[in-house]
Amino acid sequence: MTRNAAYRKYNTAFSKMATLTVCRTNPGGFSFENCKRNATLEGEANKVGHSLPAARKTGTTICGLVYEDGVILGADTRATEDMVVADKNCSKIHYIAPNIFCCGAGTAADTQMTTQIISSNLELHSLSTGRLPRVATANRMLKQMLFRYQGYIGAALVLGGVDCNGPHLYSIYPHGSTDKLPYVTMGSGSLAAMAVFEDRFKPDMEEKEAKQLVRDAIAAGIFNDLGSGSNIDLCVITKGKVDYIRPHDEANKKGIRTGDYRYKRGTTSVLKKVVTPLALDIVEETVTTMDTS
Repeated sequence: MTRNAAYRKYNTAFSKMATLTVCRTNPGGFSFENCKRNATLEGEANKVGHSLPAARKTGTTICGLVYEDGVILGADTRATEDMVVADKNCSKIHYIAPNIFCCGAGTAADTQMTTQIISSNLELHSLSTGRLPRVATANRMLKQMLFRYQGYIGAALVLGGVDCNGPHLYSIYPHGSTDKLPYVTMGSGSLAAMAVFEDRFKPDMEEKEAKQLVRDAIAAGIFNDLGSGSNIDLCVITKGKVDYIRPHDEANKKGIRTGDYRYKRGTTSVLKKVVTPLALDIVEETVTTMDTS
């Protein structure tokens, strides 16, 4: 068979398969076509001693915008560990330089260590040059570090600051790609926050209006994302001044308990009671104070 004949045969078979796919009617309802495939993959993985990769869940809402005098960064304060709220008031806006701050989403340890390392390196750079670092310099150092680790450092960052060239705002992804934007959101609640920005953002906003917009964007993430919650932190960066407002607002205020949930003894009847005596030996116990001097 010549090469042209083989190509014609392949194209004919492919066109027939495409026609069958297009003409297939949608039965509606739920589709369980992948259940058998997933079971087969899981069985094969178990045979060789491997487990299927689990979905990674992170929870945060961070954002920032450029207004007429500088940059405003915002973040929620909930830290989660799987389905548990590990910290209700953690700080997600990290110090980079006197004129540069950075919001972190993703793995908390990765965001903290990444920002601390870059802050240290940027301080050495500032001492050697004798001037405040530029935001573009911090952006370059962060993206080069994250790209070096190919996404294994789970740090999604929103970098903002004001330097000799004016206000700048960058989004930095875990794999090292960056964007320079007038407003940006990141984290699991970023879609809700972005909806607020796209509806109400205007260039050259006044500080009061811009702070309210960032506050509302973080609140949208808090109320629409289970991984975001608690308070709202803001960081207003202008030329020669930084105002770190922590907390700026408390989005989820704890209500007052109105009912009494203690029940009287005997409310629930005891059907059976068994007492098992334990044979225990009494051992003398002494406590020695540790010398810490």
